[in-house]
Amino acid sequence: MNMKIFLKYIIHHHYFSTFQKYIKRSQGQSLAEFAVITAMMATFVTTAIPKYSGVMEVGKGNKSIEELDKLLVQAKNFYETTSNLEGRGRLPGQDKYDMQVGGYTDVTTLFNDLDNFTTFSNQTIGSKWASVFGVSNSTVPKPDGSYFQEDTVSAVTNLQGEVICSNCPTGRKKGSEEWYELFNREPLVSPYQDGHYIYIIIPGSGTGVDTKSPKICVADAENPKVLHKFIDL
Repeated sequence: MNMKIFLKYIIHHHYFSTFQKYIKRSQGQSLAEFAVITAMMATFVTTAIPKYSGVMEVGKGNKSIEELDKLLVQAKNFYETTSNLEGRGRLPGQDKYDMQVGGYTDVTTLFNDLDNFTTFSNQTIGSKWASVFGVSNSTVPKPDGSYFQEDTVSAVTNLQGEVICSNCPTGRKKGSEEWYELFNREPLVSPYQDGHYIYIIIPGSGTGVDTKSPKICVADAENPKVLHKFIDL
């Protein structure tokens, strides 16, 4: 059922019940009074709809932020796991800890762009971001008119036909596949019609005691300026 129609039904049902009680108490009411009450009921319905719509939008925003938190939790887990297995932690989509994913190498440029990243159709900024679960994933397809990319890994395949990388740890899969597996092959779906989860990774640097860990930012394409999360590992 259309949400607006549903809300009108609920609100109308409430006021109609009140109206029935009123009629029982006042059997002698005139037709003019009936018309006034009916008009009041219609006003109550039309003024309540925007308020309910506003609450629904806030709910979507909160839901999206919760999903972004889940992405960062899994990214951190992935970093710690690869640190134990490969000797140095990296994030999904990274070949190594000191390689970027997307179009950013510093925090200042990232946040300057985020101030202007209010829609997925921004080609200049959108093309700097990678899709979390892949640009052609049928469950969570990128919005039409967006410019998001896969991660920076070349689409090289091994003898088994698996997508791997030519310059990264043996058997390393592309970032969207790594994310996909982190969520047991059940990708997170944005609550927005034009939503799509995207990310960038600012590379780490240095060696030994001077090592700096990579940084990751995840966002919802509905409005990355508002709907984004950032973590410095």
